[in-house]
Amino acid sequence: MRNISDVIEEYLKAVLGRSDQDLIEVKRSELAKRFQCVPSQINYVISTRFTIEKGYVVESKRGGGGYIRIIKVETHDKVHLLEQMIHLMGERISQATAEDIIKRLYEEEAISKREATLLFSVIDRQLYNTVAVHRDFIRANILRSMLNTLKIKDS
Repeated sequence: MRNISDVIEEYLKAVLGRSDQDLIEVKRSELAKRFQCVPSQINYVISTRFTIEKGYVVESKRGGGGYIRIIKVETHDKVHLLEQMIHLMGERISQATAEDIIKRLYEEEAISKREATLLFSVIDRQLYNTVAVHRDFIRANILRSMLNTLKIKDS
């Protein structure tokens, strides 16, 4: 059985898919009522499922007339998308964030299934027998190097 977060995410993506502008504006309180949950559940879904690594920009305005705007960011240039993902990484990257980046690159056809599989294989935490901070640093360096190689291949 799916959890409420999955249901909310699916609903928001469906609404976004029907939008002709690649953006939607929703009210946190209305979503909470619709799904019979607390507003913090809506916050959780939006902050974890609609990240820049996954291809979304979220804007929020609080208060009586407040809203949450979710914008689907589409990049049609593979090299530019690779550059954006490299820039997002910073010096360290968690395995979950690295996986989100790889999934987005694959979904937007910036990398092949084989390239995605190779990238997934080198970011796995089991490969790095060290503390988390060092793992995240090593993972970022390896992933950045591989993405730069892919960027050169496509330019």
